Order: sequence, then C-alpha cells, then structure tokens
Amino acid sequence: MSEFKIGQAAELLGVSPDTVRRWADAGEISTRRTDTGQRLVDGAALAAYVAEHAPPANASAIVGQSARNRFAGLVTRVVRDTIVAQVEIQAGPHRIVSLMTREAADELGLEPGVIAVAAVKSTNVVVEVPE
Repeated sequence: MSEFKIGQAAELLGVSPDTVRRWADAGEISTRRTDTGQRLVDGAALAAYVAEHAPPANASAIVGQSARNRFAGLVTRVVRDTIVAQVEIQAGPHRIVSLMTREAADELGLEPGVIAVAAVKSTNVVVEVPE
C-alpha cells in the first residue's frame, strides 16, 4: 500500500500542501496520522480522488514540443488478464492509458495509488516507476 506525505500529495495534485490539508480536514481526502503526528495520504484514496476531480485537458494544439514527453502521475486503475494489463495514469489534466504485458505491470508493482511516469513517443506509451 502506497502512502504519501501531504507535500508529496500536493505536488501530484498541483496544489499547495495547505490545500491538501484543507481537503483532508473537510473529509475529501482520507489521511491517517503517524505516531509522530504526521499526516499520510493513502495512495489508493488519492488515486480515486484524482480520477474523480481531474481538471479538463487543455484542447489547444501543442506545437514545437519534443516528441518525447514524460508525464509523471498517479496510477488510478490497473486491469489485468492472463497476458495483458491496462494501466491508467492521471497526470494533471491528462488521463493516459497504456497496454503492457501483465508481467511488466506486476514487476513494476503498478496498483492504484502508485506514482508512475508515462513516456510518450509517437503511438507508444512506456510506463516507468521512478527510483
């Protein structure tokens, strides 16, 4: 199970840590306190929140950007069968879906709430987990 500090959750959501604290106080995001009083956000709960509250994607054309784009985000859904896995990542306003072998998804430990990076080039999406 993945858990994130308030600052990490804020960075993933593109908001301030104070905003995440307010959302936690309002019951919009569930947290738990450590023995030292630090708040931790459950990764799966954060993934559900991100998927539900994702901002709309900017529909304007992207011109002059590299063909290699990397989108860091939160895994929101993983559907596995015997051979293939479908992985969904919410990276800011972008929902990225990748198909990969089940073995690759298992080796990367991809589950809702895990941070992953989608490297997009042409029609291929490569999912990596940061070290």
